[in-house]
Amino acid sequence: MKIGFLFPGQGSQSIGMGKDLYENYEEAREIYDLVEKLTGVNVKSISFDGPEEVLNETKNTQLAILTQSLAILNILKKNGIEADISAGLSLGEYTALINADFITIEDGIKIVKTRGELMQSLVPNGRWKMAAILGLDEATVRSICNKVKSGFVVPANFNTIGQIVVSGDESAINEIEAIAKEQGAKKVMILNTAGPFHTEKLVESSKALKEELKKYEIKFNNNKKVIKNLDGKCYTENDDFKELLAKHIINPVRFTDVLKTMYDEGVDCFVEIGPGKTLAGFVKRMKFDGDIKIININSVDSLNAAITTLR
Repeated sequence: MKIGFLFPGQGSQSIGMGKDLYENYEEAREIYDLVEKLTGVNVKSISFDGPEEVLNETKNTQLAILTQSLAILNILKKNGIEADISAGLSLGEYTALINADFITIEDGIKIVKTRGELMQSLVPNGRWKMAAILGLDEATVRSICNKVKSGFVVPANFNTIGQIVVSGDESAINEIEAIAKEQGAKKVMILNTAGPFHTEKLVESSKALKEELKKYEIKFNNNKKVIKNLDGKCYTENDDFKELLAKHIINPVRFTDVLKTMYDEGVDCFVEIGPGKTLAGFVKRMKFDGDIKIININSVDSLNAAITTLR
């Protein structure tokens, strides 16, 4: 069995996330305490108690999701469970880079805090939405985006086979919902996000993040593989990590290609680590050949079951 770790991104958050882990595992408490010490943010209160509008602020959401994922990772590592290859959706790529020792945990926490703040504070004025379109292919979704007349909208996340996220003006998202259904979309879901992420509208955030990343060391680790959102390929020692991570927030996420690469690398056990079950669902929709195991860890019960299975 070859294990691949998957880390979720923004939109997977919910009030109460991580609370049972914090209450039952010292390893989880270590991570939550470290995050609060380094950032000054009361991530426990935000994650465990909300309110929802506070948790859903980009600057809080990203830090809360990262913290829960790192807490679970810390428990898994103490139990001798690791993976040779990992990837994450958008924000989750930072968790993967921390897991693979490309970035220290301390630096990773600080970077994500700043990233969330920049993506919130430097969003241009407007009403922004993201929506997942189910049941249409890439060419059809691009064609639909081009037909929208009421505002800006482009594909932002290619999540899995038959699921593409679009991002843009609220008016354009409302228009595309109707057009997509006319074109045969099975469903259009408005996502729990607060900006035109992975589009050109975040160019100022991208520039500011690139400057921030200059403060940190990001180094290639030949012992573990991390797959990039930008092109679905593994990072190499020749990559300009800071340039790629800056481009990350203004370019589409190629997660379908990420999952294909993991499968081609021999992964037959996909383990999603963090809130929600979104990425596990993406793997199922890929319909890979062979005996593929899919595990999701977001609570004490699912963690204990996973430890038993993975051991």
